[in-house]
Amino acid sequence: MKRSIVLLALLCGASLVACSREAATPAATEAPAVAAQPAASDTATQSQTPATAAEASTQTAQSAAGSATEPPAPDTTADADDQQGTAALERIAAMPSDEQLPDGRWKSGVNYDVISPAEPTSAPPGKVEVMEVFWLGCPHCYAFEPYVRAWLKSKPSYIEFVRVPVMWGPPHRLHAQLYYTLEALGRDDLVEKAFDAIHQENNPLLGETEEESFQTQLEWAQAQGISPDAFRKAYNSFGVTTSLQHAQEVTDRYRVEGVPEVIIAGKYATDAGKAGGHEELIQLMDDLAAFEHRRTHSG
Repeated sequence: MKRSIVLLALLCGASLVACSREAATPAATEAPAVAAQPAASDTATQSQTPATAAEASTQTAQSAAGSATEPPAPDTTADADDQQGTAALERIAAMPSDEQLPDGRWKSGVNYDVISPAEPTSAPPGKVEVMEVFWLGCPHCYAFEPYVRAWLKSKPSYIEFVRVPVMWGPPHRLHAQLYYTLEALGRDDLVEKAFDAIHQENNPLLGETEEESFQTQLEWAQAQGISPDAFRKAYNSFGVTTSLQHAQEVTDRYRVEGVPEVIIAGKYATDAGKAGGHEELIQLMDDLAAFEHRRTHSG
């Protein structure tokens, strides 16, 4: 268990405001036995994590052979993305003054990033989606949690808040599976206790293998009043598997490199570091959501 706690610390890196993918990737690849299904990668934008040493060797050999026989094709993706992002900012700048983003306090490219093209969301008509990408093992997500819970009690009714666990590697996937299992059981109230177990009670809710991790989580859930059979059934359910696939898609689609990250309306991405702190992040979330709601739903 102590080794798992150390692993959590290493996976988070030295950042004061977020756990990073850069820190998580090496540690996750050193222990492929932790989960049977390593998280997939978006090969167009992120470095791929090989599932086995054999696959890594094969990929290296293929890469070497390709580079020896043909020159690399020019990568125009970054230029296209830059042009799209610039165009989006120009459109925002051209909006009437009463429809522009809050420009006295928040600056695009400093306090938040514009996602262009915007990603579709699942928010119902009249709602604006505010999504937090997080990890149960992240101390920065844990520090942000009280602010989120307080905000949920007073947030505007037009905000549809959703949470998606990040899927960088095996430890993240195992915590995500616990999160979605609690959700499937209708025990969202236990998410806060899971955070407490990891960050206050020195119980990482992980083991040295996938089976040990499951047993650790099962015993913890049983201590919270969940029957082992119900937990096991939900843990292996189609619904949880589908949710994990969705979480992987979100991680890849938004190119999440640090958590907690907040994405508003599929158009704006920000975090505590960009906003200037947790309270500032909450205010920025409200301001961006209000802008988007006014822009898209005003009569």
